[in-house]
Amino acid sequence: MSKKLYVGNLPWSATENDVRAAFEAYGNVTSVNLVEDRETGRARGFGFVEMDDAGAAEAIHNLDGREFGGRNLKVNEAKPREQRSRW
Repeated sequence: MSKKLYVGNLPWSATENDVRAAFEAYGNVTSVNLVEDRETGRARGFGFVEMDDAGAAEAIHNLDGREFGGRNLKVNEAKPREQRSRW
């Protein structure tokens, strides 16, 4: 089973490969998705990492608050997206 993790406060220069390398130290990473602004295509400073359960718990414990590219990461289990009304 895998868990999806929220990764916040990423440096603007972070790439999917950078994030994958940081998280692979704690387990098998299934996917990395860094969120970009729809209008400009620039990074928004957060993303999601999907990895195995044991590795996810280890990554949260070891990476939350850790310095990464000059910024302190915020790592926790991702919450389901809230439904928003279209109006």
